[in-house]
Amino acid sequence: MATSVYQLNKGINQPILFRGLKAQYIGYLAAGLVALLLLFAGMYLAGVPIPIGLGTILVSGAGLFTGVYRLSHTYGEHGLLKRMARYRVPATLRIRSRRPFLNLTDNTKQTTHDKDN
Repeated sequence: MATSVYQLNKGINQPILFRGLKAQYIGYLAAGLVALLLLFAGMYLAGVPIPIGLGTILVSGAGLFTGVYRLSHTYGEHGLLKRMARYRVPATLRIRSRRPFLNLTDNTKQTTHDKDN
């Protein structure tokens, strides 16, 4: 009887990792680099001297790389999104009317599923 060889996919449910960048930070870095390319093209078309434009782009690019890598290492795969979501949750809920609570007793009538039992 011949033995079968099966390949195992060991990287399932692991975050995408590229040179230390995790998950969505790869996209953030790519978007930033495209923005820097467009900024350089705009500066070139506006007539800004090449050394000044190149220096500006290099300094901005270094800041972009440093910032994105710092965010990736600080927050990890989903940490930054969780932190941003935390600020969208209200501290308190204010209900200025009693009507939602008074209607609770009306909605608890017997349903068709309860009648069968």
